Amino acid sequence: MSMSDPLADMLTRIRNGQMANKPVVTAPSSKLRENVLEVLRREGYIRGFEPLELGGGKRDVSIQLKYTNGEPVIRELKRVSKPGRRIYAGVRELPQVFNGLGIAILSTPRGVMSDAEAREQHVGGEVLCTVF
Repeated sequence: MSMSDPLADMLTRIRNGQMANKPVVTAPSSKLRENVLEVLRREGYIRGFEPLELGGGKRDVSIQLKYTNGEPVIRELKRVSKPGRRIYAGVRELPQVFNGLGIAILSTPRGVMSDAEAREQHVGGEVLCTVF
């Protein structure tokens, strides 16, 4: 059975893993998911991630979650653009998450990047999710 929103599934796995204080969670791998994880790693929301080969052409990704003083670094992780309703933003309409304390992750013509990187490169795109 196919999944209707694979990115939302990965974000939910991260949220659930942090609520259970797990050090590592796994999710099926894809280029989009790995690009989103790379942005989360660059911005300091996760420790890192590592692709795992399962055999038969299938791959998973192992995500190392990050905690400070026993509290998860990610307080809120929310999917914005969904399969039923895509949300796009031009460079002037890019969202500011919690007045700049959080980030929005966008899929742009220049790749997946945070809202700050998109402003710097002067591009807009699809708002995938917000992180605080």
